[in-house]
Amino acid sequence: MPHEIVVGVTGGIAAYKTASLVSELVQAGHLVTVAMTRSARKFVGPATFRALTGRAVATDIFDSRNFPLGAHIELAQQAELLCVAPATADFIAKAAHGIADDLLSTLLLSFAGPVLLAPAMNADMWAKPAVQRNLAQIRSDGVNIVDPGEGWLSCRQKGVGRMAELEEIRIAISALLAKGE
Repeated sequence: MPHEIVVGVTGGIAAYKTASLVSELVQAGHLVTVAMTRSARKFVGPATFRALTGRAVATDIFDSRNFPLGAHIELAQQAELLCVAPATADFIAKAAHGIADDLLSTLLLSFAGPVLLAPAMNADMWAKPAVQRNLAQIRSDGVNIVDPGEGWLSCRQKGVGRMAELEEIRIAISALLAKGE
């Protein structure tokens, strides 16, 4: 059975992996809409996700052409699951503190269904007490997290912070969708 999924993409180098995740979700029969932050568009263009999903890519909270009621409202109402991959330290901080200053953070606050975040960042950022406090807060708020793995990072170091493998994210998505059936 196809599910309606919104995939949020934030500005981390792991955004290129999200294109494969979106493609795999679409190939599995899901209906996927992508919402991108301004920083995400520095790593992967909306045209990539538009081609993979066959749908408009949400990039602006005030996109009245594609979303007359506001993208954050329409996407929140139609989606069964919100997955943010990669989730940067900035986005995690916004989520922990209820900051809604762009489309994706506003969508997060408007969305009532299950949320899954796949953090990705430099190992030193991941280890910071502020990031760990923010993660603890959003976990206690009911947000599901697929923790990053250890490996080679774009900063040319090894450490924890690498976005979880796509299969791990897909399994978490499937499990959350199965709970809602």
